[in-house]
Amino acid sequence: MADFAKQLMLFVMDEKCYENYFVDFDFFDADCMKALISKGLGFGIIAGSVLVKVPQITKILKNKSGQGINLFSVCLDLLAITIHMSYSFVSGFPFSAWGDTSFLALQTALIAVLVLFYGGSTSGAVAFGGVYSAIAYVLMGGLTPLKYLLIAQGLNIPILLLGKLSQAYTNYRNGSTGQLSAVTCFMLLAGALARIFTSIQETGDQMMILTYGCSSFANAVIVAQLLYYWNADKDKKAAGAGGASKKAKSKAKKTD
Repeated sequence: MADFAKQLMLFVMDEKCYENYFVDFDFFDADCMKALISKGLGFGIIAGSVLVKVPQITKILKNKSGQGINLFSVCLDLLAITIHMSYSFVSGFPFSAWGDTSFLALQTALIAVLVLFYGGSTSGAVAFGGVYSAIAYVLMGGLTPLKYLLIAQGLNIPILLLGKLSQAYTNYRNGSTGQLSAVTCFMLLAGALARIFTSIQETGDQMMILTYGCSSFANAVIVAQLLYYWNADKDKKAAGAGGASKKAKSKAKKTD
């Protein structure tokens, strides 16, 4: 039982920290504390990522519409996520440092499929799913050398920014965030901010840290738009309700 407990603890900390905590009873080691917080935060982000885009998917399914969702932005977002996931996997980084991208990739791909499907292109939706699966296999199945994945990771930042800011431009042009889910957008921002810390602590990879910094900025722009257009939509609804009320009173007077 003791060996099992030790193996379980070594899953979230290294041998040195285990000795500090459970042999020397040194609970104030700063490095071990940061490592433990990072590992716990990493697994927490992974757990949250399982459902992070479910509200968005549910909203599309409920309304049977992908209106307001920029497919180009979704595809670029999916490309950025997939490159990051592949680079991290092939580099051998701890799963706690990148595991959330595997769930994000699956959910983002599903959103793209649904947007195509409800946009009237069933064949396009099926083809998209097949092509994406093939690309993911090529990148993660040992067919792509790490040096090429490193180059792709460097290109990830402009891809990510272009994808997110394309959605931001669509929101600006429409004067609304359409079918975007507020819950999903807020969770993506929180996850990106937390990943800056876990990347510093667990990988030290400057490219990953910079990528999550840019992701945080781009997600913050979307969240700011959600808050702005949320209030604007409320004002429009209130104005519409007031206009309808005036029209009803006018008709009532004419009838009298």
